[in-house]
Amino acid sequence: MLLHAFEGYNVCIFAYGQTGAGKSYTMMGRQEPGQQGIVPQLCEDLFSRVNVNQNAQLSYSVEVSYMEIYCERVRDLLNPKSRGSLRVREHPILGPYVQDLSKLAVTSYADIADLMDCGNKARTVAATNMNETSSRSHAVFTIVFTQRSHDQLSGLDSEKVSKISLVDLAGSERADSSGARGMRLKEGANINKSLTTLGKVISALADLQSKKRKSDFIPYRDSVLTWLLKENLGGNSRTAMIAALSPADINYEETLSTLRYADRTKQIRCNAVINEDPNARLIRELQEEVARLRELLMAQGLSASALGGLKVEEGSPGGALPAVSSPPTPISPSSPPPHNGELEPSFSPSAEPQIGPEEAMERLQETEKIIAELNETWEEKLRKTEALRMEREALLAEMGVAVREDGGTVGVFSPKKTPHLVNLNEDPLMSECLLYHIKDGVTRVGQVDVDIKLTGQFIREQHCLFRSIPQPDGEGQIDLKL
Repeated sequence: MLLHAFEGYNVCIFAYGQTGAGKSYTMMGRQEPGQQGIVPQLCEDLFSRVNVNQNAQLSYSVEVSYMEIYCERVRDLLNPKSRGSLRVREHPILGPYVQDLSKLAVTSYADIADLMDCGNKARTVAATNMNETSSRSHAVFTIVFTQRSHDQLSGLDSEKVSKISLVDLAGSERADSSGARGMRLKEGANINKSLTTLGKVISALADLQSKKRKSDFIPYRDSVLTWLLKENLGGNSRTAMIAALSPADINYEETLSTLRYADRTKQIRCNAVINEDPNARLIRELQEEVARLRELLMAQGLSASALGGLKVEEGSPGGALPAVSSPPTPISPSSPPPHNGELEPSFSPSAEPQIGPEEAMERLQETEKIIAELNETWEEKLRKTEALRMEREALLAEMGVAVREDGGTVGVFSPKKTPHLVNLNEDPLMSECLLYHIKDGVTRVGQVDVDIKLTGQFIREQHCLFRSIPQPDGEGQIDLKL
């Protein structure tokens, strides 16, 4: 799939299966040697291939975004200021996209690893009877990989833009098996709704390929998940599905359902094309045509100089392009003027239906945002990424999460001389992520009017207090009073 991305294709990998089957472990893995999932391995391999590039005419840039779809609402996992749900829009040229989703520029695998770690800690997980750390949301990690090359023969700069979507779906589950109640039951209902819509979309696309029946309508917009994956499921993308299966015999029906799902998915055929500039594509196709014609002439024992109607110029772009003159195209008053490789709108202002002032203002603001994002330089993107990193570290510091002094990596670094408490969690990724410092004197712990505020079923308003007494030798004595 990474080779497809280097060729210029859009790429998508998504993991599907019941809860507890190992989807998150397959996609993300663990932060241990030999335990990394597909996403970290792909990102590491991407930068290792970029770093060995010796071509001075070829440059690369990588941008990432990370979001989760929780209860049919989209949340940005990399922007600390993003509290509410983000709006999903659809552009006639760009297709479905998430408005105001942060797209951060990265220059090394270490940058991606830090962002991935922050995003995974912000994901919504909960414990059920079938999985202690069940993903309660669909996570979509997107990499926008841009290759810029300069063709010395034509003198043109061209770009190939590949969008790599790595999707960790939430697991399908049954309420009686998972023991879901209350909020867990509502989450499970939304998960099953989006996965059911995904199944309907896959079934409709498979029927379209098998010609069993003509499916005029494919329900992409019935779920936020299928709406955002519209291009990956049935459009311009090379997509792979990972079917996660459980070895337990009590999950026989779910395993069979997952295999049926995968079998239907194999019948879908996407029309993937290389995403490159129209001018560069035209020149490449012309050069291929010239090479094919030369081989044909050589096979027939002829040379290009033997043809009287073609004038060969050795210094022309592409080796030796024949100079063919064509009469100028007449332009009628009703036809649009010629354009220089620019995208033309697919509608005329006169044919567009009348819209109200509010909708016009909203559409104007949306278009201006897209233009501003497209016109951003690489340096501006790096500055924006650095500003978001500083905001995220400031927010983590307020929450009590320790950060290295150099500000490079988020993690837990216990202070050596200051007494403190750390949290424990059933999820090993969330354990020891919060530090509570015990100050000199009295530190109160509880729920109301305290220094360290804790919440829980058995936490009292005034739960306990710590008394820190510094000693003359520099050591300290901590007394706990319940």
